[in-house]
Amino acid sequence: MSPLMRHAPAQPPAAGRGPKMFDAGTLRYLVLQLIADQPRHGYDIIKAIARRAGGGYAPSPGAIYPLMHGLVGQGHVAVSLDGNKKLHSITPAGLAFLDANRAYVDAIAARVGDGVDRDDDLRKLMHELKAVVIAQSRDEPGQARLESIRAILRQARHAVEALA
Repeated sequence: MSPLMRHAPAQPPAAGRGPKMFDAGTLRYLVLQLIADQPRHGYDIIKAIARRAGGGYAPSPGAIYPLMHGLVGQGHVAVSLDGNKKLHSITPAGLAFLDANRAYVDAIAARVGDGVDRDDDLRKLMHELKAVVIAQSRDEPGQARLESIRAILRQARHAVEALA
C-alpha cells in the first residue's frame, strides 16, 4: 500500500467527507508545507487541503487540530494569537524538516494536486443528479416511483462501469 493513500474505511465516511486520503503521518507533511507557504488558522488548513484536492477530500477537524498540536510540540510550528484564533507559523526547525524530506513532500503535493484537474462539469452534474434524486424521493413518493429511481440509477451505474 502506498504511504500516500489509504483504502476507504469499512464504515461509510461522515456526511460531507470522503474517504481518508492520507494517514496521519503523511498528512503531517502536507499541513507543514501549507503552514510554510503562509501562516494559517486550523480552519484555513482544512479549506486549503480541500481546494488543492479539487473538493474531493477535506480532512476532519479531529485529524487536523491534534496534528497541529503535535507539530507545535515537535518545534516545527509556532502559535500566535490572531484575535481569538490561533495562527500557526513555520519555525526554522519546521523548514529544515521539510527540506530534509523534500522529495516526499513534493510527491504528496502532486498527489493532492491530482484532484484539482478533475472535471468540474462532471462534478456539477453529479451534484445536480443527487439533488434531483433527493427532490424526487421526498413527500412520500410511493414504491413505484422509488423503484423507478433505483432502476435508473442502477442502469446509469452499469453504463458508466461499462466504459472501463
